[in-house]
Amino acid sequence: MPTHLPEAVLNEPVSKHVRRDFTTLDPDWTIGEALDHMRRSPPPGRIIYFYVVDNETKLRGVVPTRRLLLAPPETRIRDVMIQSVIAIPADATVLEACEFFTLHRLLAFPVVEAGKLVGVVDVELYTEELAETGETAPGAGREDLFQLIGVRLTRTQQTRPLRAFRGRFPWLLCNIGGGTLAALLAGVYEAELNWKHAVLALFIPVVLALAESVAIQSVTLALDGLQGTTVTWRELARRVRYEGATGLLLGTATGLLVAGLAAVWQGIPELFWVLAGGIGIGVTAAAVAGLAVPYVLRLLHRDPQLAAGPIALTCADVLTLLAYFNLARLFI
Repeated sequence: MPTHLPEAVLNEPVSKHVRRDFTTLDPDWTIGEALDHMRRSPPPGRIIYFYVVDNETKLRGVVPTRRLLLAPPETRIRDVMIQSVIAIPADATVLEACEFFTLHRLLAFPVVEAGKLVGVVDVELYTEELAETGETAPGAGREDLFQLIGVRLTRTQQTRPLRAFRGRFPWLLCNIGGGTLAALLAGVYEAELNWKHAVLALFIPVVLALAESVAIQSVTLALDGLQGTTVTWRELARRVRYEGATGLLLGTATGLLVAGLAAVWQGIPELFWVLAGGIGIGVTAAAVAGLAVPYVLRLLHRDPQLAAGPIALTCADVLTLLAYFNLARLFI
């Protein structure tokens, strides 16, 4: 599925590029019957997954090769198939089909129209095209291939302004919502802190800037760490612990430095604890959010490159201001 094809091809329905030589199974067959059927009528093309369809050719499930070979012969196909199948609609464009591969990391996808299986598109289309351009190294692994596809897809999207706008604009609404919420928080706490709110407002930019900088650092490191790795919730928890500890160290160091300078400058001892705590908590939360958001998006099969930054920054701003204002309420 080349990602440097002419614009007209990128906008074509993927149904024009599917393979029709796929193998289907009946959900009521046993494993033994399915294997006998394939021996009598060998599939003409390469096999990656076995798709299960009913009498009306409606897609009902998918059977990975491993399950088909290892299950007992008397087992029914419906008992080993995966019912939740990720399928590409027949009216999807070639470029939209590319996104399925980079987001879901599967080797093939069924293409359906009104629920009926009309064809299969597999990753070999990428390998053939990339080999022709010399972009794949001999022995390149599966994750290397998906990474390269993602890079090529990103390049293509960057040359299509309207598509880039549709992909990026919705995530910027997170920043708009976060900024509005931050303004509301400032209004809520202003009445209680009115006698020194001017001093507190003076340090809001540096408090937010530190948290946002650490969030961007963490997002960048997380996106780099996602390349060539299999993401799991357990792996996310492990990385969050390490990044949280790093954020705590960064927050403590920067918080003490800024708080010490501010307390001496303004002559307000209580300001030291507000700034030290606000920056410490905010930077720690920003580090965790910056690391966690890209991983969660990948686990939810969303593109972290577009969404991670806006979401992480919004979380960092809101959490930092909550910590800052609540500490101000406590100490001032």
